[in-house]
Amino acid sequence: QVQLVESGGGLVQAGGSLRLSCAASGTFLRLNGMGWYRQAPGKQRELVANIASSGITNYADSVKGRFTISRDNAKNTVYLQMSSLKPEDTGVYYCNGQVLVYNYWGQGTQVTVSS
Repeated sequence: QVQLVESGGGLVQAGGSLRLSCAASGTFLRLNGMGWYRQAPGKQRELVANIASSGITNYADSVKGRFTISRDNAKNTVYLQMSSLKPEDTGVYYCNGQVLVYNYWGQGTQVTVSS
């Protein structure tokens, strides 16, 4: 079993920055892809960014140039540095981690960007 725990959400003004962290724990040999998704009220969950174990990254067009995903494999932790935040970035941010063919999710952390 794998547990993912997010931290770092909060309330920030437009133009501000936040850094999210997600630490994985449990019994596993290796985490493969890790990523961040978000869900705004009334909308479907969407991919924000993901990162392979090799370090290759992928971003949603809406966050390119503003968000940076990174990971520390030794700590089984993934980070999301968010800058130039916009009100439309508001939502619950979920961490995702893949072990073998299984996907695991964190409980989510709220990010609110005020205008």
